[in-house]
Amino acid sequence: LKSTPALLLRLLAALRLHTSPSRAMGMKYLGAYLMAVIGGKESPTAEDIKAILEAGGIDFEQEMIDRVVERMSGKQAHELIAEGYG
Repeated sequence: LKSTPALLLRLLAALRLHTSPSRAMGMKYLGAYLMAVIGGKESPTAEDIKAILEAGGIDFEQEMIDRVVERMSGKQAHELIAEGYG
């Protein structure tokens, strides 16, 4: 099994979030998205991601949250991981 950071990097690449100024910056949004999925949200919303980041006291950009939600629309995180995007 691949480590969680490796899975996050694969999803970042699949969603083309790796083009952001910092890969780590994109990872926090995708990490929050995946936390919502693990928490039972099949298709997390921008509000779900925002709530997770706020609960952790993490600064965020609404544009980046919207970008993750838009790029994940109609996709399942586990399917992207299984297909090996990135």
